[in-house]
Amino acid sequence: MSQQAYTVASDSETTGDDRHFSAAFEPAIGLDIGTSRCSVAVWDGARVELLRNPRNQKMMRSYVMFSHESPSGGVSDEFAHDEQEILSGRAVFNVKRLVGRTDTDPVVHSSKTLPFLVQTMDIGVRPFIAALVNGVWRSTTPEEVLAIFLVELRAMVEVQFKRDVRNVVLTVPVSFSRFQQTRMERACAMAGLHVLRLMPEPTAVALIYAQQQQQAMQGNVGSGSEKVALIFNMGAGYCDVAVTATAGGVSQIKALSGATIGGDDILQNAMRYFVPDLDSFYSGHGIDEIKAMGFLRVASQNAIHALSSHTSTMMDVDMGKRPRLTRSFTRDEFEAINREVFEKCESLVKQCLHDSKLLPEDINDVVLVGGCSQIPTIRSMVLNLCKHTSPYKGIHPLEAAVSGAALEGAVASGITDPFGNLDLLTIQATPFSLGIQVDGTNFEPIVQRNATIPARKEMIFTTMHDNQTQALVIVYEGEAKQVEGNHLLGFFKVGGIPLAQKGLLESACAWMWMHQTYCECLPE
Repeated sequence: MSQQAYTVASDSETTGDDRHFSAAFEPAIGLDIGTSRCSVAVWDGARVELLRNPRNQKMMRSYVMFSHESPSGGVSDEFAHDEQEILSGRAVFNVKRLVGRTDTDPVVHSSKTLPFLVQTMDIGVRPFIAALVNGVWRSTTPEEVLAIFLVELRAMVEVQFKRDVRNVVLTVPVSFSRFQQTRMERACAMAGLHVLRLMPEPTAVALIYAQQQQQAMQGNVGSGSEKVALIFNMGAGYCDVAVTATAGGVSQIKALSGATIGGDDILQNAMRYFVPDLDSFYSGHGIDEIKAMGFLRVASQNAIHALSSHTSTMMDVDMGKRPRLTRSFTRDEFEAINREVFEKCESLVKQCLHDSKLLPEDINDVVLVGGCSQIPTIRSMVLNLCKHTSPYKGIHPLEAAVSGAALEGAVASGITDPFGNLDLLTIQATPFSLGIQVDGTNFEPIVQRNATIPARKEMIFTTMHDNQTQALVIVYEGEAKQVEGNHLLGFFKVGGIPLAQKGLLESACAWMWMHQTYCECLPE
């Protein structure tokens, strides 16, 4: 099936089956752009449907292959690129780990072993990213790469549903800063898409859980009591945890926690374990090194997968100019080299339980989603922390987030369902504390993390100098006590302060966090 052609706007510009929606029935599509895979879903009038590409895939690789002609992604090509072609230097992937980050970020530095060019000057600017095309490095940006496969996803939906697509609900990790969120919105704009709503990934999963509990209540009179679920979502790039309380189709997020840690960290740990001098070996980015790195990456990934069902496996890797790597790899070794990853996951679960003010005994269901949630060590750790023996069975671990985004897209678009399947509401929570800079470099939280959205908080402030007539208020989000450890959101001036000695006058303002991506401050 031919795909409709689109042009990706530059970063500086402003910008199937015989199914058909009328103009009055156009739900926003749900998009889940993962670190390693992406997917798109839509409410089709009776249920959520995940769309398939020409290769009949619902989960598509998140990469862009560059050539001397136009670049293409892993979504629409009729014939798939093989693994070694993707790892040849021509493809750029894992950009969800790079978007919105500067070249001083440790996550960027850990990405330098990817089989394409990631260079840094360590001065706080955007890293240089490039693909190898005919022996020449072709520069790109994370936003451009994201936009290319967003264009392909958009075209795929429009061909199958025979209508224009503009509005989307996009899932994002809990740990994404506001700047990272804006870069995702920028990529959508470059692809001609409007982000109707950004949705933390576990919040999207919570909406699917709420719908299922509502349907169970309708089929079982008297089962409408509140149910509490812990949602653990770990993919290739990020780990998110949420505690949600659900009753009657209403899902209230009690607590959120998240970190930039995922399957790629596990893979990197394995690669560095096999080749301790990995950074120096790959620093030249020569053709032979790129090829060897591709072989090592594939072999390490296969070994990790094998250890999910076996206690040991064999490695046999062509390292190019180096001696061939042949060795065994055991589950004990795997768990030892990834102990810090597992401990971080454990701390996120404990933090979420603590912030929700709930005990493990209060958790009715444990929902495990994301590919890494199926790793035996992680799976048993989460279940043990919640004192459960088995996870919730009703949600597909790889399709949950995009399905929740599609549900939210239908609800946000005003779509109704005669059977009540869209009578849903998500009460979200703030993923970060919102506050200001005080006393030089200190951070003063105003709206605390995990506050229910919309949140409102009044603040009283006074002058620091005699006859001060205006004040500069610098706003941050984060949990660090010093502003350098938090994300700068912006600043504004408060003027018209009457002349007086310092500390005598008091002024009040109200801070309001209206939804996931919008807050404001109003004088009172």
